[in-house]
Amino acid sequence: MSAIFFQAWELWKEGRGLELMDPTLKDSCTEDQLLRCFHVGLLCVEENAADRPSMSDVVSMLTTETISLPLPTRPAFVTRRNVIESDINRGELQVISVNGLSNTTIAGR
Repeated sequence: MSAIFFQAWELWKEGRGLELMDPTLKDSCTEDQLLRCFHVGLLCVEENAADRPSMSDVVSMLTTETISLPLPTRPAFVTRRNVIESDINRGELQVISVNGLSNTTIAGR
Protein backbone atom coordinates (compact mmCIF):
# COMPACT_ATOMS: atom_id res chain seq x y z
CA MET A 1 0.00 0.00 0.00
CA SER A 2 2.83 2.39 0.79
CA ALA A 3 4.09 2.29 -2.81
CA ILE A 4 0.70 3.58 -3.95
CA PHE A 5 0.89 6.47 -1.48
CA PHE A 6 4.41 7.26 -2.61
CA GLN A 7 3.30 7.27 -6.26
CA ALA A 8 0.30 9.48 -5.42
CA TRP A 9 2.55 12.01 -3.65
CA GLU A 10 5.03 12.08 -6.53
CA LEU A 11 2.29 12.55 -9.15
CA TRP A 12 0.71 15.37 -7.14
CA LYS A 13 4.08 17.14 -6.77
CA GLU A 14 4.57 16.89 -10.54
CA GLY A 15 1.08 18.24 -11.29
CA ARG A 16 -0.02 14.89 -12.72
CA GLY A 17 -2.62 13.92 -10.11
CA LEU A 18 -5.24 13.15 -12.76
CA GLU A 19 -3.24 10.05 -13.69
CA LEU A 20 -4.56 8.46 -10.48
CA MET A 21 -8.18 8.72 -11.62
CA ASP A 22 -10.05 5.49 -12.16
CA PRO A 23 -11.01 5.58 -15.86
CA THR A 24 -14.59 4.60 -14.98
CA LEU A 25 -14.98 7.95 -13.18
CA LYS A 26 -14.11 10.03 -16.23
CA ASP A 27 -17.72 10.81 -17.17
CA SER A 28 -19.07 11.14 -13.62
CA CYS A 29 -16.84 13.84 -12.10
CA THR A 30 -14.98 16.97 -13.04
CA GLU A 31 -11.21 17.12 -13.01
CA ASP A 32 -11.19 20.07 -10.60
CA GLN A 33 -13.33 18.16 -8.08
CA LEU A 34 -11.12 15.10 -8.33
CA LEU A 35 -7.94 17.13 -7.82
CA ARG A 36 -9.52 18.91 -4.86
CA CYS A 37 -10.41 15.57 -3.24
CA PHE A 38 -6.87 14.37 -3.87
CA HIS A 39 -5.43 17.58 -2.35
CA VAL A 40 -7.63 17.29 0.77
CA GLY A 41 -6.64 13.62 1.10
CA LEU A 42 -2.98 14.61 1.18
CA LEU A 43 -3.73 17.17 3.89
CA CYS A 44 -5.36 14.41 5.93
CA VAL A 45 -2.16 12.33 6.03
CA GLU A 46 0.22 15.04 7.23
CA GLU A 47 2.90 13.60 9.50
CA ASN A 48 1.97 15.77 12.48
CA ALA A 49 -1.62 15.25 13.62
CA ALA A 50 -1.86 18.93 14.56
CA ASP A 51 -1.32 19.84 10.89
CA ARG A 52 -4.20 17.64 9.68
CA PRO A 53 -7.60 19.25 9.11
CA SER A 54 -10.50 18.38 11.40
CA MET A 55 -13.42 16.48 9.88
CA SER A 56 -15.53 19.64 9.84
CA ASP A 57 -12.69 21.41 7.98
CA VAL A 58 -12.53 18.50 5.50
CA VAL A 59 -16.26 18.79 4.83
CA SER A 60 -15.91 22.54 4.29
CA MET A 61 -12.91 22.07 1.99
CA LEU A 62 -14.80 19.56 -0.13
CA THR A 63 -18.10 21.44 -0.32
CA THR A 64 -16.89 25.03 -0.69
CA GLU A 65 -14.76 25.51 -3.78
CA THR A 66 -13.83 29.08 -2.81
CA ILE A 67 -11.88 27.93 0.27
CA SER A 68 -8.17 28.14 -0.45
CA LEU A 69 -6.38 24.94 0.46
CA PRO A 70 -2.95 24.99 2.13
CA LEU A 71 -0.17 23.12 0.40
CA PRO A 72 0.44 19.70 1.90
CA THR A 73 3.89 18.76 3.09
CA ARG A 74 5.50 15.41 2.43
CA PRO A 75 3.23 12.76 4.01
CA ALA A 76 4.44 10.63 6.91
CA PHE A 77 4.31 7.47 4.85
CA VAL A 78 6.83 8.92 2.41
CA THR A 79 9.19 10.57 4.89
CA ARG A 80 10.57 7.38 6.38
CA ARG A 81 9.99 5.01 3.50
CA ASN A 82 12.23 1.96 3.81
CA VAL A 83 11.18 -1.12 1.90
CA ILE A 84 13.17 -4.35 1.71
CA GLU A 85 11.85 -7.18 -0.44
CA SER A 86 13.17 -10.67 -1.10
CA ASP A 87 12.05 -13.35 -3.53
CA ILE A 88 9.84 -15.77 -1.58
CA ASN A 89 9.71 -18.15 -4.56
CA ARG A 90 13.40 -18.93 -4.15
CA GLY A 91 12.95 -19.77 -0.48
CA GLU A 92 14.07 -16.39 0.81
CA LEU A 93 12.15 -14.54 3.48
CA GLN A 94 10.13 -11.57 2.36
CA VAL A 95 10.38 -8.59 4.66
CA ILE A 96 8.48 -5.42 3.94
CA SER A 97 8.83 -2.71 6.56
CA VAL A 98 7.47 0.82 6.30
CA ASN A 99 7.39 3.26 9.23
CA GLY A 100 7.85 0.47 11.75
CA LEU A 101 5.00 -1.62 10.41
CA SER A 102 5.56 -5.09 9.01
CA ASN A 103 3.67 -7.03 6.39
CA THR A 104 4.40 -10.74 6.03
CA THR A 105 3.22 -12.79 3.10
CA ILE A 106 2.65 -16.47 3.78
CA ALA A 107 2.84 -18.84 0.84
CA GLY A 108 2.09 -22.55 0.74
CA ARG A 109 4.69 -25.10 -0.27
